[in-house]
Amino acid sequence: MIKNLKLKNLLLLCSVGVMLASCSSKKEGIQEYDRPALYWYNKMTKQIADYDLESADDTFTSLESEHRNSPLLPTSLIILANAHMEEEQYALANFYLDEYIKRYTISKEIDYVRFLKIKANFMGFTYQLRDQQLLDDTIADIKVFKTTYPQSPYMPLVDTIDSRIHMAKANLDKEIADLYKRLGKDKAAKIYEEKAKNTWDKPEDIKDVDVPFYRAIFE
Repeated sequence: MIKNLKLKNLLLLCSVGVMLASCSSKKEGIQEYDRPALYWYNKMTKQIADYDLESADDTFTSLESEHRNSPLLPTSLIILANAHMEEEQYALANFYLDEYIKRYTISKEIDYVRFLKIKANFMGFTYQLRDQQLLDDTIADIKVFKTTYPQSPYMPLVDTIDSRIHMAKANLDKEIADLYKRLGKDKAAKIYEEKAKNTWDKPEDIKDVDVPFYRAIFE
């Protein structure tokens, strides 16, 4: 009986502890609203420094919700995009870059942001010989960048990416041509051989793409 009483008391204490912790947590959560923009910005950058990107994303949502016109928003978008790229989370990086481009088209930083988008796509070729659409989209983005921002300081890097992407594209077409040859489909093979030549003068000289070397300009 005494043992049962002790067990009941222990369970009661545990329950009270859980209730108090829950109330404390709720109280802290309730306090986390209606903060100055700088508060959210500083909190977000600290979370990024602590490699807690999921929390940083949530904090940015609070900043954006409470301060729609804050001058800290465009900077926050760029910081988050770079942070996600560092963690090889290229889809999330592109999400923030697309948001920036949509909202701040006339920003003086727009060429930098569009360069970051090209870079994110370039770095995102995990399976470079399977990402045909991504290659084509990035080549199109590069053409727009070169036409729109001919004096951009990021042009040398864009030129380098352009060359490497065209090499990857030619290599992809060459691989497809070889596959069709093995299948005995000579007509289809010839079409892709021509595509490879149109993309790169001598596709036969292109070595198989090694991803770390291929992306080495940013690593």
